[in-house]
Amino acid sequence: MATQISKADFRDAMARVCAPVNIVTTDGPAGRGGFTATAMCSVSDEPPTLLVCMNGRSTQAAMFLANRRFCVNVLTHDHMHLAGKFAGATRDMEARYSGARWQTLASGTPALSDAIVNFDCEIEDVHTVGTHNVMIGRVIDVRHGSGGSALLYVDRNYTQPTRLGSFGG
Repeated sequence: MATQISKADFRDAMARVCAPVNIVTTDGPAGRGGFTATAMCSVSDEPPTLLVCMNGRSTQAAMFLANRRFCVNVLTHDHMHLAGKFAGATRDMEARYSGARWQTLASGTPALSDAIVNFDCEIEDVHTVGTHNVMIGRVIDVRHGSGGSALLYVDRNYTQPTRLGSFGG
């Protein structure tokens, strides 16, 4: 039988995992919202699908579920200030959005104009796992943006990738 680890031990271990930083946005009948997320990954390329995890206790959780759409905006290192705002440092949604240029995608979601890439998604399914909603999004459009260095999060800090040299040599 497996031993159960503590919440603190799990969180400390996960802090050691490096992840790209994203701002996930929505807009629709329930309102405009957005949050910072590192829990995003590809699910399938047939059909193009990805997942994003959002705390189910967030005041925005119902908004995302009601709008049934979201956009994943993959951030560059230059977006560190936005990551903090959308992570909750700024409560006012208009103030969060005022720090950058946005465009509206086909689904109606706000897309960060100079993101590395934007994934426009319709929510296909939602699973509640523990404290979080795992939102499965069918990707309906992709917009390729800037070529800046990705913003990463590891050891509870923002960072950017470093060149490791060439492989196979």
